[in-house]
Amino acid sequence: MKVGSTAYSYRKYLSSGEMTLEAFLDKAVEIGLDCVDLTAYYFPATDTEYLNHIKKCAYLRGLDITGTAVGNNFTSADAKKRAEAVQMVKKWVDISVVLGAPCLRVFAGGVPEGHTFEEALKWTAECLEECLEYSKPRGVIIALENHGGITSTAEQTISILKSVGGSYLEERWLGTNLDLGNYRGDPYREIEMAAPYAVTTHAKTDVYVEGAGGQDADYERIVRILDKAGYRGCLSIEYEGAEDPMTAVPEFVKYLKECISKL
Repeated sequence: MKVGSTAYSYRKYLSSGEMTLEAFLDKAVEIGLDCVDLTAYYFPATDTEYLNHIKKCAYLRGLDITGTAVGNNFTSADAKKRAEAVQMVKKWVDISVVLGAPCLRVFAGGVPEGHTFEEALKWTAECLEECLEYSKPRGVIIALENHGGITSTAEQTISILKSVGGSYLEERWLGTNLDLGNYRGDPYREIEMAAPYAVTTHAKTDVYVEGAGGQDADYERIVRILDKAGYRGCLSIEYEGAEDPMTAVPEFVKYLKECISKL
């Protein structure tokens, strides 16, 4: 396993303009990351010239761009809005191709008022199928994140993946972006259930246990679970803690690398 970070970890600085994507790549090298996950929200431009520039900057720094990420909603009751979300994902498939990123993170969404989980699941599956028809020939894996809503549990997330038509799941063009801090209740059991479907991850510092609330995530335990499931990809940090990421993320990087070294 490798250790990386999402650009989102440094959103405080990227959103304010205090940090550019190039500076984020410099920071990644400084703190010893192997790879980066470039969240869509922080691109000042998406023309080919700028994308090639970022790809070059990452390559010259020895960093892999393991993925990109969009903030879509596949569960809107409005079919036009769902179609717009699919088009946005397709746009970011094309951007991923230019960047050389093999994976794109997407969301599902919640259940709209007056509708059912089954309807939201059906809409999400249909949207994913259309996105995969576009992404597979372009060599981009689609990763559905467990991000609340209809992906609140591992069982729900897996049921959505399995409901998608074709052989995308079996061929690993579709999987989950296993957010290691988003499951509630018995998070380690949920992680263990979802791990075989993981094509990428988001590593948060905390997990939430029923009756105990937030607590430090046990990454020695988590990396063992992932390793047993055959996961060999990146632990991509998505830092959301109160401490400044400039000090917190480097310490988290060290901790994750120590846990991986014990496998």
